[in-house]
Amino acid sequence: MQNVQTLVMILLPLFIGFMIPVSAGILTWINRGLSWLVYLILLLIGLSLSQVHNLGNQLGMIALSAVVLFVCVMGMNLLCLVAFDHYFPVSAAGHQTTQSHAAVSIGGSLKQVACVLLGLAIGLLWPDKMVLPHDAINVAVMVLILLVGIQLRGSGISLHRVLLNQRGVLTAVIFMLACMAGGLLFALIMPSVSWSQGLALSSGYGWYSLSGIVMSHAYGPVIGSVAILNDLAREFFALLFIPFIMRRYPSAAVSSGGATSLDFTLPVIQASGGLAVMPLAISFGFITNIMSPVLMVFFSSLSH
Repeated sequence: MQNVQTLVMILLPLFIGFMIPVSAGILTWINRGLSWLVYLILLLIGLSLSQVHNLGNQLGMIALSAVVLFVCVMGMNLLCLVAFDHYFPVSAAGHQTTQSHAAVSIGGSLKQVACVLLGLAIGLLWPDKMVLPHDAINVAVMVLILLVGIQLRGSGISLHRVLLNQRGVLTAVIFMLACMAGGLLFALIMPSVSWSQGLALSSGYGWYSLSGIVMSHAYGPVIGSVAILNDLAREFFALLFIPFIMRRYPSAAVSSGGATSLDFTLPVIQASGGLAVMPLAISFGFITNIMSPVLMVFFSSLSH
């Protein structure tokens, strides 16, 4: 029952937001508010991590698990989608993104990591004064997903346009299957991780603000922190390597950003691949944004 409630909490605001029309001016303010809301959620996740018993002994395990998970999932992503681009090529004649733009994007990722660390530091320095605001986190996540839905509507995306882009749909399907394979490989390597946990962790698709909350609810803040680090690592990887792999392997380049290919890494995708690759990125990003919360909740429910 709890997992059904979690799924409703995620999907209902998303679809409500998708039905709300807004002007371009309001959408600009929503984009700004969304950025600050992500920082707030990451701060609250850091606070929850600070309340883990015997945290010092857990940090090594968190780091090791995040590294192994990222290598397994991203490795499977690149293996499958590079092969897809090789045997079923598509042209993406764009231009390289500028170093200054990439530096600004990576700076944004560093700020997000800093928010988690700030929340952790606050919780450790004032443990007696800090009370984990569970309801505040839930409300913040629901508002976040509502705004994401409004963003999707404001971007002019329609289900008709998404489903008609065959390349985007195929890329999304291969990507999700590759993530599942990576999650199962991670569970095989890490004896303390069940196959359902591996599948759930591999379904974040770079949506770190959501995966951290869902995984923390399902498995506790330690596993939630592994999910955040893995998904942030995906974002770093995408920002750094999309320009280098876009020309030969556009599907692999777009998929490296996961769910962020529809927002945070979209400017890098556009700068590297040009307008020709945008329908692929929009279709892929829309599908992964919809499927990520569904699969995370579904797989995490299998262990209960």
